[in-house]
Amino acid sequence: MTIETAPGSTPAASTGGLLKKTSVRWTIVVMLFVVTSINYADRAVLAIAGPALSKELGLTPSQMGFIFSAFGWAYVVGQLPGGWLLDKFGSKIVYALSIALWSFFTLMQGFVGFFAGATAVAILFGLRFLVGLAEAPSFPGNSRVVAAWFPSHERATASAIFNSAQYFATVIFAPIMGFIVQYYGWPWSFGFMGGIGFLIAFLWLKTIYNPSEHPRINQAEIDYISAGGGLVTMDSPNKKDAAGGAKMDYVRQMFANRMMVGIFLGQFCINAITYFFITWFPVYLVQQRGMSILNAGIVASIPAICGFVGGILGGVLSDAMLKRGFSLTAARKTPIVLGMLLSMSMIACNYTDVQSVVIFFMAMAFFGKGIGALGWAVMSDCAPKEITGLAGGVFNMCGNISSITTPIIIGYIVQTSGSFNGALVFIGANALVAAISYLVVVGDIKRMVLKH
Repeated sequence: MTIETAPGSTPAASTGGLLKKTSVRWTIVVMLFVVTSINYADRAVLAIAGPALSKELGLTPSQMGFIFSAFGWAYVVGQLPGGWLLDKFGSKIVYALSIALWSFFTLMQGFVGFFAGATAVAILFGLRFLVGLAEAPSFPGNSRVVAAWFPSHERATASAIFNSAQYFATVIFAPIMGFIVQYYGWPWSFGFMGGIGFLIAFLWLKTIYNPSEHPRINQAEIDYISAGGGLVTMDSPNKKDAAGGAKMDYVRQMFANRMMVGIFLGQFCINAITYFFITWFPVYLVQQRGMSILNAGIVASIPAICGFVGGILGGVLSDAMLKRGFSLTAARKTPIVLGMLLSMSMIACNYTDVQSVVIFFMAMAFFGKGIGALGWAVMSDCAPKEITGLAGGVFNMCGNISSITTPIIIGYIVQTSGSFNGALVFIGANALVAAISYLVVVGDIKRMVLKH
């Protein structure tokens, strides 16, 4: 296949093969990092505002659990349509619309205080549902962009960079939102995040292109990406419909594949850890550890910093193992399994009343979760090339079922026991199952080939 020279670029052959390749792909992953930071901050804003909001509206822990889960219901339902839209219309347009919509629905949550009782609860649930629906294409879109822009030996690092944004979002935005809630009131935290989102949607449109069409890339970088397995023409006009409408039989084939099932199960369990941290963790700090909302926002950033460092380290370690000759399977599984085992350290928080020790163990758990959060790198490696968006949607759908179950289960545990101790054991058990899934179920990691 001949690849067209990108606008403004010079073919490598014309300079005797000596043309130094550009590094546009790293600009792209920075954009993914920024967008994903906003994505997770918008998911977490309800957790920061939650103690003040629930007090004002008179919500019980189980009601808060269901409201937290509203995002997950829509996010899961939207994965297959979101993946199909990405494959049909490309990452640039679909993702931009996604950012604008979820920002609008985030902003609107700030007006829930104008209502009371069951009406306020229903409106808040509905708006959280719409945020989840609008965000559905986000991570499948990230995976598609990485598959298009990065060779296989750089994908874990690229995926780790955008995935680590979930921790960076907490580091940066939890203290800011805690400050806003403390001094200006919880409605303003939603307005702040919604406004930022509209700016990011505009920036996305100005930054993201298909590799073969980017105005600043040269042919040497295109050739480098393509030679390493990057799908550089994924969103070219003549490629968007290559999957023939993304047949549902392809979904059946993925669920009949042992490797894919193991990856789906692992992601479900890994995401349970994520959703504890972005929903109930600030509430845990306020209600069980006696912190103020402002202090909880600041303290929550400490484990998040460790998660951010672990997230980058996991990707770098995985790609370094590949470059040193380890198999793709070993390079991806090793950080995942070790990270999940380390995440179980949060259970130790049940055996201490010292706040600094609690934060230490939570930081260890978040660090481990960061190291092990390589599921999207694995998907970039193994998703069938004809349906990268749909495959990412299925993967994210399975993983984010835990965004529904985790908040609800924790809400009931807290309400029935009056403590978060059982909740921490529940999250630790999810980490153990994730490690077992990758060790026992997944087998060799390789790109799945569809039967047509």
